[in-house]
Amino acid sequence: MGQDEVMVREAGLLPPDDPLRHELHNELHARPIPQIRLPALVVQVAVRHEGVSREEELEHLRRLSGLGELELDQLAGIYLRLRLPGGSLRWERHTEFSTYTLIQPLPALEASPEADLLGHLIVDAGWLRSIPGRTLSAVKLIMLHGAVEEALALACPWLGVHSVVASMMGRNSHSCAVTDFLLRPDGFEHMVVVAPPGTSETRAGRIAARLLEMEAYRMMALLGYPLARALRPMLLESERALARMTARIRDTNQADAGLLDELEALAARVEHAMAEQGYRFSASAAYHALVRARLAELRETPIPGIQTIGEFLQRRFSPAMATVESTAQRLAALSQRIERAGALLRTRVDIALETQNQELLHKLKRGQEMQYQLQRTVEGLSIAAISYYVVGLLYYLFKAGKEAGLPFSPELAAGLSIPGVIAAVWWLTRQIHRRLASQQDREG
Repeated sequence: MGQDEVMVREAGLLPPDDPLRHELHNELHARPIPQIRLPALVVQVAVRHEGVSREEELEHLRRLSGLGELELDQLAGIYLRLRLPGGSLRWERHTEFSTYTLIQPLPALEASPEADLLGHLIVDAGWLRSIPGRTLSAVKLIMLHGAVEEALALACPWLGVHSVVASMMGRNSHSCAVTDFLLRPDGFEHMVVVAPPGTSETRAGRIAARLLEMEAYRMMALLGYPLARALRPMLLESERALARMTARIRDTNQADAGLLDELEALAARVEHAMAEQGYRFSASAAYHALVRARLAELRETPIPGIQTIGEFLQRRFSPAMATVESTAQRLAALSQRIERAGALLRTRVDIALETQNQELLHKLKRGQEMQYQLQRTVEGLSIAAISYYVVGLLYYLFKAGKEAGLPFSPELAAGLSIPGVIAAVWWLTRQIHRRLASQQDREG
């Protein structure tokens, strides 16, 4: 904690800091521009660190002479600069890759594509070979003093007889970058920067950082290209399958549960591809944006008769990125079309089910009406049957009264009671119906 920060705390001028304040603020200083004194050799190796832990990277950095005291907390951030005899090493950890950048004076060798620059590195070649991870980009950047008018003459001996691309850089064409973007037998690319005497170490560092970052980001962006090409057959087949399905939906004009299953299987396949490759395509778009930003920062102006770096990338790199972008868009559009077709088909299935339910309810209603009519018919027969049994009981009662000495005819009395019995049974039945109806209304 600095003295100013202590004074602020003691004075109580600010509320408590947000837990992320310092991390967010220091992001501006996370990767400082290197200071490079010309002539210089800058060697950068970018490796994908998938499956490589910080502990492994720390252990590898400890293998450098005199760095046995290096601790893991020094790698807690994303940048570390180590001073070595004769130069420096910059380690940077990005989301998907790490870079190891050696900065040292240019060895006094004759300019040649076969010049043994690696044999004069400030680190052992074995240490470079055993960097944990898989190499994605490796660049030898040769930075020279010289007049920019003579840049091609100074740079071409380091590159050979191949066709080169070159750009004047800076607002006033201060310096020149020359390369051929070719992989050499040792696995490295060669770039040459020619800057006039008096170029500041900070400016040289900015030039190197932009060129090296541009190359690392370019390779990371291109990781989505093979995946985009591999998805082409699946996309074409899926688009044709969806076209056939939508034609069936249009032509049959009816719900088809089997077609819905096919559509859901197609949706699952497309969503799986999006989930599996979506991050890679998004990352490629982000890295592509960074490459464009670095190119813009170079402020290129052309050398007559020579392609600029930006023109070269525009002709070869940009079409690959367009393929990645179009594949991502096709995947997203296909997913949306499948979703719309599925919604249409599910709507038809729902309507068909609702129609079937309405027909079933209509049949149930008719059945209930018929059952009610039958119940009314049976109810009339039931009144007659109950009345018959009641009259029979009364007959025995009247017969017993005659035997007891009462002066009437049992048969006549039973006959005369029939209307009253029928009326009483009918009234009792109606009362039972009313009570049941009233109870149902209360429960409903």
